[in-house]
Amino acid sequence: MTDWDGLKAPDAAGLEAMARAALATLPAEFAGHAQDVAIRVAEFAPEDMLDELQIDDPFELTGLYDGIPLTHKSVSDQPDGPDIVWLFRRPLLDEWASRGNVSLGELVGHVVTHELAHHFGWSDEQIARVDRWWE
Repeated sequence: MTDWDGLKAPDAAGLEAMARAALATLPAEFAGHAQDVAIRVAEFAPEDMLDELQIDDPFELTGLYDGIPLTHKSVSDQPDGPDIVWLFRRPLLDEWASRGNVSLGELVGHVVTHELAHHFGWSDEQIARVDRWWE
């Protein structure tokens, strides 16, 4: 059991730093494609995002890719902004505390990698194979 006395949860900047550290470990063939993806950290997913995904409990969503996968991009696309990997701080901290078998940096790295897989156009089946390895 972990003694939580005196420990302080990282803020949004701390989680973003963990995400950027994970990006720095990507293999070269992925790193170039990932450099234009923005990282954003929020306490929780906004209500409209949860509604669109039909998620009732905001603690169920630790991250989300918001953008057009590389396999679907076209020169005719006129995006409003960059592709984004969203990280949701409170759900991440909750999952990390409840699991107890990974570091927070490892968990953040896994979520970033999972969401980037959507950016790369991986199928849900391909991502699930990676996720099964993680669990």
